[in-house]
Amino acid sequence: MQTNSKQSRYGMLIDLDRCTGCGACMLACAVENNIPPAHAGTTDRTGLTWMRVHRVEQEGNDASTQTVYLPLMCQQCDEHPPCESVCPQKAVEYDPETGIVAQIPVRCLGCRYCMTACPYHARYFNWWDPSWPAGMEKTLNPGVSTRMRGVVEKCNLCHGRLQEAREQAAASGTSVVAGETFVPACVEACPTRAIMIGDLADPESEIARQIKTPGTFRLLEQLGTQPKVYYSSARQWVREQLQRTIASTRTEVLNG
Repeated sequence: MQTNSKQSRYGMLIDLDRCTGCGACMLACAVENNIPPAHAGTTDRTGLTWMRVHRVEQEGNDASTQTVYLPLMCQQCDEHPPCESVCPQKAVEYDPETGIVAQIPVRCLGCRYCMTACPYHARYFNWWDPSWPAGMEKTLNPGVSTRMRGVVEKCNLCHGRLQEAREQAAASGTSVVAGETFVPACVEACPTRAIMIGDLADPESEIARQIKTPGTFRLLEQLGTQPKVYYSSARQWVREQLQRTIASTRTEVLNG
């Protein structure tokens, strides 16, 4: 069997000029990862979603105001992410073989230190026992475990799909290729093809080339977390304002 000994660093590139804010990525993420419908008592702070699309309007109140939509999920910080360093239970693990920051619910005690440490506010606490309307439980994804109340959840780049791709690769004697055999649900569902998945460690990959083009940026890059989710826009105001927006959101969360 052919093997690939190099370590991968799976990442995403999201074209904000293509994103229409339709929310298909959010829905696909929820269905793929067995995220239950919102509880009756859910608020904006207590909702559970691994991916959230934020609407951001250009600063100013004139008639020419423009809008951009920001799909925000775990930014998959590189080695030693802030959330991993604060977890007392080792419920957060950085996988050096894939670059994916994994969340392990069975280890989580619900202290939420990781939520405080996350600069992107991309982690969510599960406040309620998971439940689905009668009959809907038959539609659950058998490849993804449901999580109990009292744990933190987040995007894991559809780890279940990665495992399936690995199994297919082992059977065929090839390696897992992001974008071909490994495609997260949000990437597959996006109608405008605004989301790209790829191996950042492969200099020949399409994503490795695209992140070097003008207009590509990472959120709060000055923090040094080396996120593996990139964004791109040809509009300068988008690149500048999103940095301010995510920073102000962080301040609001910490001030509670």
